[in-house]
Amino acid sequence: MRYEAGVAPVTRATTVMAGATVDRTGAGTDAVGGHGDPRYLLRTATASDLGGARAVMLDTVYRDLGSGYVPRWHADIIDPETAYLRPERCTLLVVEHRGEIVATGAVRDRGPQAPPNPQWVADRFPSGTTAQLCRIYVRPDHRRHGLARQLVRELGEFAARAGGYTALYLHTDPAVPGAEPFWRSLAREVCDERTLPGGGQGIVHFELPMPVPGASDTPAQ
Repeated sequence: MRYEAGVAPVTRATTVMAGATVDRTGAGTDAVGGHGDPRYLLRTATASDLGGARAVMLDTVYRDLGSGYVPRWHADIIDPETAYLRPERCTLLVVEHRGEIVATGAVRDRGPQAPPNPQWVADRFPSGTTAQLCRIYVRPDHRRHGLARQLVRELGEFAARAGGYTALYLHTDPAVPGAEPFWRSLAREVCDERTLPGGGQGIVHFELPMPVPGASDTPAQ
C-alpha cells in the first residue's frame, strides 16, 4: 500500500479515505506495516471525546490565535455538543493518537454574519445553505502529517452527503503561521479583508468546491 509523501497513515472508522489504511471497526493496531509508524484514527466525535476536543481548541485559540477565549466567538468550544453533535447537518470530527485527541474539525450550518463580516460576503454565503468549516486544529507535535487535509476531505464529504448545502465556506487568520498557504492550496479566495479600507478584521474568506457525494469511495484504478 502506498501513502502520499509526508502523510501519516490515518484510519477512518466509517469511510474509506484515499491514501488511508482503513479499519471499518475503528479498532486499529499501533503500528502500520511493521515499521512502527504512528496510527491516527479519524472518526466522528462522541460525547466522551468532547473534553479532549475542547482542550485542543482552547489550546489553539490561546497559543496560536492569541485571542484567548472570547464568548461571542467561541461558545461552540465550550458547548460542542449543542453546536455540532445534536444538529443533524453539523458534525465534529476528531483524530485520536494513542488514546489522545490530537486534532479536530467541524461543520456548522451557519454562514458568516454581517457585521463583523462584509455584507456582500454574508449575502453570498447564507446560513442554511452554507456549510462552514471551522475548528480545524492540530496539536503542534502532530502537524505536517496530513491530518488537516484529511479532516478537510472528510468534512467536505459530510457536507455533500448531508444535503441542502450549496457552498463550502471558511475563513482564516493569516497571522497564524502556515494557515494562509495551507488554505490557498485547497480553496479559492473570496475576500481578503486586509485589502479593505481600514483592513477589516484582517481575515481571509475562502470557498472550497463541494465534493460529489460518494466520489471518494470509488477505489482508484
